[in-house]
Amino acid sequence: MQAYLSLLAGIVCAGFGGELFVRGAVGIARWLRISPGIVAVTVAAFATSSPELSVSVSAALAGAPQIGMGDALGSNVVNVSLILASALIISGIRCPRDSVRRDFPVALAVPLLTCVIVADGVVSSLEGVVMFTGFVAWLAAAVTEAARQRRRTPADGTPASHARTALAAVAGLALLTMAGSLVVGGARGIALSYGLDEFVIGATIVAVGTSVPEIATTVVAKLRGHDEVGLGTILGSNVFNGLFIVPIAAMIHPIHFHPRDAFVALAFGAVAVALTLPLKDGRIGRVRGVLLLLLYSVYLASVLRYIAF
Repeated sequence: MQAYLSLLAGIVCAGFGGELFVRGAVGIARWLRISPGIVAVTVAAFATSSPELSVSVSAALAGAPQIGMGDALGSNVVNVSLILASALIISGIRCPRDSVRRDFPVALAVPLLTCVIVADGVVSSLEGVVMFTGFVAWLAAAVTEAARQRRRTPADGTPASHARTALAAVAGLALLTMAGSLVVGGARGIALSYGLDEFVIGATIVAVGTSVPEIATTVVAKLRGHDEVGLGTILGSNVFNGLFIVPIAAMIHPIHFHPRDAFVALAFGAVAVALTLPLKDGRIGRVRGVLLLLLYSVYLASVLRYIAF
């Protein structure tokens, strides 16, 4: 029972922490005169990926990096095939292809690159460094674009409002850090009590729990008419998960696992991202949302099926 309470408390902390951190981080980014699209794919994506980062670091330090990797890869599937799909079913979204020209190819390449790296059943510290180098290159491109946009965006806000947003970001980060510890403890307890594989637990239960901030961000962005923020957050979060979080866990502690488990999450993650490419008119319709939800159902069935073998 304690493991379930810990997991539930971690999910609640992740939700509140993610909301506070996103609100504060976006406010700070506006203060720095960065447009919403860039904010979504960098600041908001980092904020909503913080639970995965907390889980991965905590798990790696505890000698169980499989949970962190399962969480990161599973979250990439959840982000698109469950969270973005839910927003699409509310109503289709419009996001010009130009707005995802930099991030969509990278988000699609991440699972393909990871497939090559994990073929031997281990992500070594050196491979983690290689993956992290790719993340730095992508982030540099995003920062360069942000610098160009900054010159065209007027300053906004007052020192008092800046202080409030900074406080919200710090409080959110504290809650997210606490969430990581609670989720790891709960997930490991459940895995132990049922004899389940830690990677599978990370790719299912923990992945959904740590994706709570993405759910809030994407749905709220959709309801407020900021479609580019929702899609940008999802794509950016997937890049962070694959090229930032997994490498950090690997650099702390090499990750050993059954390649079959990783290939399932990576394959579904790649297909899910491919389904997010907007049409030429920038539209992603409700039908795409239904297809993504079906994809998530098949993913869950595929992951759980392996528990019996």
